Amino acid sequence: MATAKIMGATVLILAGLLATPVHAGDLECKMTFRLSGWSVFYQTAEGSGTVHCSNGQTMGVRIRVKGGGLTFGKNEIDNGVGKFSGISSISEIKGHYADAGVHAGAAKSAGARVMTKGNVSLALSGTGKGWDLGIAFGAFIIE
Repeated sequence: MATAKIMGATVLILAGLLATPVHAGDLECKMTFRLSGWSVFYQTAEGSGTVHCSNGQTMGVRIRVKGGGLTFGKNEIDNGVGKFSGISSISEIKGHYADAGVHAGAAKSAGARVMTKGNVSLALSGTGKGWDLGIAFGAFIIE
């Protein structure tokens, strides 16, 4: 009789653990993307990508960069990767991420950058080609 009670309690505990809802920030999502653009005081770039999440969700996205500053150049990112943190649903990745930085590069280059949108963080890295120099402020927009 005692064994049956222990097994019953164990089943209830396991069922409760399996039914625990996902909390904000538990979902892992990664974006692969391409982006190209230019800047002469005003910075603009456009591209596209695909987001894949650990729960099997996938979404195609359009990417835009808009901003300004003391910046000059032309560049292209071919193998971009973005990692999101602080999300519980793939729909939370869309929106405007704050972006600011100092940049300089020529020919083939690699770089990394972290930006935020509320509680959501996006870490970007990638390789590409082009040349650029300056200080820029703006938005990294995922639609």
